[in-house]
Amino acid sequence: MYIHQTMMTITEKILAAHCGKKEVKPGELINAKLDLVLANDITAPISIKEFRGANAKKVFNSDRIALIPDHFAPNKDIASAEQCNMLRQFSREHDLSLYFEVGKMGVEHALLPEQGIVVPGDVVIGADSHTCTYGGLGAFSTGVGSTDVAAAMITGEAWFKVPESMKFIYKGKLGKWVSGKDIILHTIGDIGVDGALYRAMEFTGEVIKKLPMAGRLTICNMAIEAGGKNGIIEPDEITEKYVSKRAKRKYKFYKSDKKANYIDVREYDLTGMEPQIACPHLPENVKPVSQLGSINIDQSVVGSCTNGRIEDMREAAKVIKGHKVHPYVRMIVIPATQAIYKQCIKEGLVDIFIDSGAAFSTPTCGPCLGGHMGILAAGERAIATTNRNFVGRMGSPKSEVYLSNPAIAAASAVLGRIGRPEELK
Repeated sequence: MYIHQTMMTITEKILAAHCGKKEVKPGELINAKLDLVLANDITAPISIKEFRGANAKKVFNSDRIALIPDHFAPNKDIASAEQCNMLRQFSREHDLSLYFEVGKMGVEHALLPEQGIVVPGDVVIGADSHTCTYGGLGAFSTGVGSTDVAAAMITGEAWFKVPESMKFIYKGKLGKWVSGKDIILHTIGDIGVDGALYRAMEFTGEVIKKLPMAGRLTICNMAIEAGGKNGIIEPDEITEKYVSKRAKRKYKFYKSDKKANYIDVREYDLTGMEPQIACPHLPENVKPVSQLGSINIDQSVVGSCTNGRIEDMREAAKVIKGHKVHPYVRMIVIPATQAIYKQCIKEGLVDIFIDSGAAFSTPTCGPCLGGHMGILAAGERAIATTNRNFVGRMGSPKSEVYLSNPAIAAASAVLGRIGRPEELK
């Protein structure tokens, strides 16, 4: 007897499992059960107002809603204090176990994987576009609007149109100072900021298989910068090693079928690729670092949900050790969580940064969104390990932001211009 069986991608399999169907197809509208709903101090207040406006009395599950004040926290002014206070009061009212106050909080997309709150096989939505980060663990995660989060806090479900999948295959060997950030910048430079519009971006190949979890999370973090609905990497031994010691719940590894359908397949040979820089004012405006040696900078930022993990801190410290930040450059280093902060102290990285003339901060998203802790004046230029460089993203509309990996950001802070670690004497 012939049994019809549709071949599915990892994204389709996870969504099918969460909507109670044996199979789903791209374009299909589904209602999926959620494993986690999250919001921050900018987006949660709108969700909370909508939740109350719907006359909802209780949340679907007080252990599955994460509220993390990280954008304007520690509070930068009265308005941000009021927003953070809304999160605090709502969390208290509904006895939310995943509310993270300053002192415990971190940058949300680094904190949740680190704490084992997001696990492989999950379906996660967050009122923040970089929720797609968790695809690095083999989860389906995507950013949504605050009203969708309000509905999800009540029902524990969300509707999706099943996305078409694109496959990105990376071959070759990465050179020194080349990391996950360079891989995703190179990819966005190739396909453009709308090259994966409402598509699942599946990253695979020998380079990805060797990449540590930090690099995988960085790649999936920036799927949204190519218009992607989600970014995802099949979980493997590296994933298992990372999640087994921290997972707060059971998890499941999904893999794409060999004959699954993809709307587009792209292959890249990364052998000999230089570190990549996204120039103003779009993440797709990517050039190799060697072409930008004459660009002077005023500020260098190492941190954010893209590159604020311990591996990023180590990379920047390795480059800057024994050197001094250029006298007319502000270097700001922000570990993404308290645990990373403590590890930086333990490994002596804080001493390296401060001895070099950098500022070292408590976890916050501050500079990335032009919030606080590193705003640019008109005419100023920054190099940053963040994820966006739109006009006015980090301050004045007349400022410029260049995106890079941590090694390049650190070397540039010393040189006073965009440059490479090899140039440091």
